[in-house]
Amino acid sequence: MEKVKEYDLIVVGAGPAGLTAGMYGVRSGLETLVLEKGICGGLSNEAPEIENYPGFKRIRGMELAEKMKEQALEYVEIKELEKVEKIAWSGKGKEKNMVVFTEKGSYVTRAAVICSGTKHRRLDVKGEDEFLGKGISYCATCDGFFFRDKSVIVVGGGDSAVREALFLNNIGCKVTLVHRRGKLRAEPYLQKNLEKAGVRILWNSVVKEIRGDNVVGSIVRFDKDRGIEDELSAEGVFISIGEEPVNELAVQMGIKTNDNGYIITDKSQRTNLERVYAAGDVTGGVRQIVVACAEGAIAATSAYNDLQENR
Repeated sequence: MEKVKEYDLIVVGAGPAGLTAGMYGVRSGLETLVLEKGICGGLSNEAPEIENYPGFKRIRGMELAEKMKEQALEYVEIKELEKVEKIAWSGKGKEKNMVVFTEKGSYVTRAAVICSGTKHRRLDVKGEDEFLGKGISYCATCDGFFFRDKSVIVVGGGDSAVREALFLNNIGCKVTLVHRRGKLRAEPYLQKNLEKAGVRILWNSVVKEIRGDNVVGSIVRFDKDRGIEDELSAEGVFISIGEEPVNELAVQMGIKTNDNGYIITDKSQRTNLERVYAAGDVTGGVRQIVVACAEGAIAATSAYNDLQENR
């Protein structure tokens, strides 16, 4: 029987937080492994353009993620396309470790950092499931090219929604932004760019249904100001109404979360479980790449300090 490989630290997730935690783990002298269910970068891969990450005036999210991965691989072992399904405790006292079960095998570790990130929030309206991949998308960077010179709807009012609207406008789409409030939540800089671009905004509007034959053809919009529904033609619908934490693993382990499902940590990124840490968007707060990197570094450093004390 093949012996299960043992690690000092396993990082779950290879977004900015996970990649940074992996680097800091190895640099601290810990035998470290990073496991990622998809590809490195997480949702940062979908950012059309990043203008607030130190060192880069402007960079595509996918490009920044690739640079992070390239640097991390100089230090740490990364296994992509290997989803963690369960983490269980084994042993007692100082011999107590965690067993990490994935789709492809199992690993033993003394400490773990959960960097599972977030996923796109759904509208949960009629037609969303039916037309997913047939005109509905949650990623303008991924799918925008297919809608050049076409009329599209962007749903949302935060930073991500405005960035997606600007990206789609820049590649030639005819963009309408639908927002349920009378004011955008995006940072002022992005709002100014949206105004300069002349993107049409439908205020106080809610998407009630997405219609079409084989592909998206229109949306049903409820106008809160007039109290009526109308139908708007669209060949694409980009949904950008925020994210929710990928917390299934945390819930299974008994890690405490807040009312919105985000993992609760202290300033050292420790959770309520001994030798289990969390970093990045799954902890909520200011969900920015630079913050995720900082939290990943703190989590790995805390793991090192705690493991040294328990030797």
